[in-house]
Amino acid sequence: MSTLRRYDPLDDLFRGFFVRPVVGAPGQETPEVRVDVQESEKSYLVHAELPGMKKEDIHIDIDGAVVTITAERKQEKEVKEGERVLRTERYFGKVSRSFQLALEIDESQASAKYNDGVLELTLPKKAAVQAKRVTIQ
Repeated sequence: MSTLRRYDPLDDLFRGFFVRPVVGAPGQETPEVRVDVQESEKSYLVHAELPGMKKEDIHIDIDGAVVTITAERKQEKEVKEGERVLRTERYFGKVSRSFQLALEIDESQASAKYNDGVLELTLPKKAAVQAKRVTIQ
């Protein structure tokens, strides 16, 4: 025998609306920086999603074959007289992503563009140093 239960979807909506803040997906406190990496003969091409970031708040560090992208979104506290914030779901704070490539990067030739929330990195590979054979005298 089954029991019938009254279900109102608005109950769930309003229960969470005023009680708990929503930060990213369940179990995820900070959003991920998602990247696509493509490789050609001479370079790597990286696209990283950083929606809502300002380009001056994005930093790229290259250490050999390790690339680190760090960005910070600062919260604008612009509440006018007579207004109140009912809900804030957008993430404010730092996000970071590091990944290692197969070959070292020539950081002096690396370039970056930021457009429509997508960071594009062109990372030329360092020329391979050929092993030197030492003769014994």
